[in-house]
Amino acid sequence: MPHVASWKKEEVESLKELIESHDVVGMANLSDIPAPQLQKMRRSLKDSAVVKMSRKTLMSLALSESKKENIADLEGHMEGQPAMIFTDMNPFKLYKILEASKTDAPAKAGSIAPADIVVPKGDTAFKPGPILGELQKVGIPAKIDKGKIVITNDKTIVAEGETISKEIASMLTRLEIFPMEVGIDLVAAYEDQTVYTSDVLTIDEEKTIADVQKAFTQALNLSVNAVIFNKESVPVLLQNANTKAMNLALNADVLTSKTRDMILAKAYSQMLAVASEVSGKDADAVDDELREKLNSQAAAAAAPKDENKPEDDEEEEAEEEEEENAAAGLGALFG
Repeated sequence: MPHVASWKKEEVESLKELIESHDVVGMANLSDIPAPQLQKMRRSLKDSAVVKMSRKTLMSLALSESKKENIADLEGHMEGQPAMIFTDMNPFKLYKILEASKTDAPAKAGSIAPADIVVPKGDTAFKPGPILGELQKVGIPAKIDKGKIVITNDKTIVAEGETISKEIASMLTRLEIFPMEVGIDLVAAYEDQTVYTSDVLTIDEEKTIADVQKAFTQALNLSVNAVIFNKESVPVLLQNANTKAMNLALNADVLTSKTRDMILAKAYSQMLAVASEVSGKDADAVDDELREKLNSQAAAAAAPKDENKPEDDEEEEAEEEEEENAAAGLGALFG
């Protein structure tokens, strides 16, 4: 039986302890991250997560020996230069933090383009010289215009997934185009017996918020229409019930503290309409007080509106006057 170095055993035990003591275990790829930037990222995470690099075989052994159900599935997500991340924050928050910490970086020869690399048209900082031929050599359309080298139109020089050549990498850097992203790639994360891959952890926050708001509105409409009582629907249901009760009371002439003024105002208007109809046939059928009210109403209707006075003020004053005169008007008709 081959001898196993003690440091390897200690490393596996250390990884197992970290696995057991944290709710979330992530599998990350640290490829192409400069050492200074990696150290900076690790320091920024020190209060919320532990980043642990080790040999693949030792990480696989620690995962397979862990008591946590399904955590061994993380072994299939080791990519590039793998590392394990241990934290108690949820995996979606961890993914968001790691993505936000990424920075733009220059392309290197042999790197794979993460997306289409486009050189935009427009002026460059280059003066006429050999650089013009170098641009054209790598496929960038350029010409001399007014003493400057300009790129004549947008040009995709490397498609997503293609390898970046040494010449193109050098030219992109000279053009100050940095198409690469440097940072910790969270490939997958384990929590509560489930492994979440990066495509699941990627969330469009604006779309998610819009979807939640839409679902809330639809659920509220359903609960209101189905008269299901809950914290959100009760205020709307009470408001609807109050409106319906008010309409019923007004139409049935049920006097309450809330309907009294409106019913009296309606009766007052009806009284004036009846008085106007009667006085049109027999002027002596109404007394002087009521006749004066009819004349005032007719004059107010015929008078031009004051353009400088807001309509809302006119309506409010008319309503107040109508309510004040309602009881007196009824007495004039029936007294």
